[in-house]
Amino acid sequence: MIPATVGAALTHAQDALRPYEVVGQAIPASLTGKPGDPARGRTLVLNRQNACLLCHSGPFPEERHQGDLSPSLQGAGTRWTPAELRLRMVDASRLNPATIMPSYYKVDGLTRVASAWRGKPILSAEQIEDVVSYLSTLRD
Repeated sequence: MIPATVGAALTHAQDALRPYEVVGQAIPASLTGKPGDPARGRTLVLNRQNACLLCHSGPFPEERHQGDLSPSLQGAGTRWTPAELRLRMVDASRLNPATIMPSYYKVDGLTRVASAWRGKPILSAEQIEDVVSYLSTLRD
């Protein structure tokens, strides 16, 4: 059974993209104008549908299979500010054009997108803020 807190991710985050401003290597302002919920963020990170653990590992002892292609999420809240985490979630390709990390809140300029996903972000603004809020709690 899929938790209700991630249900919107499975419906392709239908809300319209909200405007944001990139400053340096960060998006300083919340996409929603308020902080996310770290408990919902943890659920989203661990949800295999969102594929975080396909590439990342972290402090998730209950998850047997974790990736090792990308940085561990352990200590993410120490290494990056919430604003830096937000840009990495929204559009990691702005920081590294060769990244394999999906742009979770971008719809333009993508070339290999299944027709069901075209014009739709992977995660909603609220879900991005939930993940940012959770990752910010991961301290060394």
